[in-house]
Amino acid sequence: MKIARRHILQSLAAAAAVIAFAGTAEAGPPLLCHPFDAGKAKLLPWSANPQSWNALDPSYDVKRLPADTLALLSPDAPILARMENLRRATLYAAQDERIAAELLSAIAARMQADTGKGRDPLAWFDAGYLIESYRQASHIYKWNMLNPAEKSSWTMRAEPNGLDGYSMVAKAIRLVGTSPEMEFAASLMKDGPTSAEHRRRALAGAPAGSLLAKNLAPKP
Repeated sequence: MKIARRHILQSLAAAAAVIAFAGTAEAGPPLLCHPFDAGKAKLLPWSANPQSWNALDPSYDVKRLPADTLALLSPDAPILARMENLRRATLYAAQDERIAAELLSAIAARMQADTGKGRDPLAWFDAGYLIESYRQASHIYKWNMLNPAEKSSWTMRAEPNGLDGYSMVAKAIRLVGTSPEMEFAASLMKDGPTSAEHRRRALAGAPAGSLLAKNLAPKP
């Protein structure tokens, strides 16, 4: 009887895990599958449908991506603009393995230049955000969210090995002291209580009617 009961409980737990995974996959990786409203900030080119998660501009020369992205990640660029530009950059880079590697190397170089100094939280934020975006891009492939043509050209099929982008973003938050926008970004990298706590801090620091409050609002 005990063995049978244990088997039933294990089966129920497995079924619950499958259902939870399926729900997450349907919603899509949050760093990539929902465009962020960056207001009037300058962004990478996109198609005529700004609400589409993967509306790449077919006329954009992806070879320009590393240089264009670095230029857009200027010290005065708002966090929400950085998030949307890194989201778009990841989706462009997912089509070209060499460009993806160049982009990551360029972004990581800024962070590495600040190692031991702790003077540039944006460098840590950008590197961590891009790494976790690459990680979630591999989930798009794993969860079979692409049509056959997209899947054949999707190069981000494995998670970044040995890189913890979330820890880099957490360090950026520590260096800044308080950043509701960074808290929002961190909430999209984790699940469960950790994600909920970051989101609570983001909500607490988002003035009513602000761009951050708009991005924090539940998606339809």
